[in-house]
Amino acid sequence: MNTINYFRIATACLGLTIIAAGCNTSTEKEKEVRVEKEVAEVKTDMAAVKAEIQELENTWAQGDNARDAERISSFYAEDAVIMSADKPMVSGRNAIKKDLETSMAGREKGSTAKYEVLDVYGDENVVTEIGKSTRMDAAGKVISTGKYIAIWEKRDGKYVCVREMSFTDKEISQ
Repeated sequence: MNTINYFRIATACLGLTIIAAGCNTSTEKEKEVRVEKEVAEVKTDMAAVKAEIQELENTWAQGDNARDAERISSFYAEDAVIMSADKPMVSGRNAIKKDLETSMAGREKGSTAKYEVLDVYGDENVVTEIGKSTRMDAAGKVISTGKYIAIWEKRDGKYVCVREMSFTDKEISQ
């Protein structure tokens, strides 16, 4: 009888030890995941990311001002989607390039654009940009303003635009 009681007690203790160890491992894994997330958040220097995105926008404006649809379309991912007011969605880099060519053909000769990054959110891999655009005539007078949201994703070490939504404000009175 003593042997059976010791066996039952030993089995119960072993079972409780296994359960306790299993619960403890889960808690340790949760702590590791939390610490990894915190470290990842600390590593992202959003001021540096914002500066990098602004450089992209400056280069974008150079292409825009040169009416170079090929150059601008290279900023988009192959699977990019853009959405503009009063126009159907445009999907894919080639379709975006054609849309840019059409848009550029209708612009006033000598007009230029600039893009300003107001804020960025995310991490070094996926960045949501909030920005504003300004278009000027050949004399430098502002003829239109707008705003946009762009989602940039780092692919093969460089940012490409995967989604964009833009709106032009009401035309400025001449």
